[in-house]
Amino acid sequence: SGLSQERREFLDIVLNVLGDLDAKSDLMADRPQITVQAASVADVCRTLKQDSRTLLKTLLCIAAVDFKDSIQVIYMLLSMGHEQVLAIKTDLDSDDPKVPSVTSVWAAANWHEREAHDLFGVTFEGHPDLSPLLLYDGFEGFPGRKDFPFHEYDEF
Repeated sequence: SGLSQERREFLDIVLNVLGDLDAKSDLMADRPQITVQAASVADVCRTLKQDSRTLLKTLLCIAAVDFKDSIQVIYMLLSMGHEQVLAIKTDLDSDDPKVPSVTSVWAAANWHEREAHDLFGVTFEGHPDLSPLLLYDGFEGFPGRKDFPFHEYDEF
């Protein structure tokens, strides 16, 4: 399915606001979506939060997905002023998944990033404290990843 006219126009505005930040557009179901390079994630988020044409001031969630050869991090943002939701995706190297933290943009990113760090091993560079949120200190591996050996896991 395609985007409604209103959502298509909002996506065009997003791309215009980002200018030379090299965002590629797509759709996630019927929602506008962009894909950006990992290094520019924090700049993209800060720009889209502050620009009056987008006002994506609310971080709804951050999710990580293991595609075996890459880890994808997805940021879901909400503009209440424009009544729009935008997905921002970035693909990371599964052997060394790193992306700038967006905790300086939204304090709410703190726990989302810690969860993705616990479960998928994503390093959010510049995060104030990536200590375990869901797992205990010393836990081996990343249980959100497809290659995690659940059948071998012994809690005690």
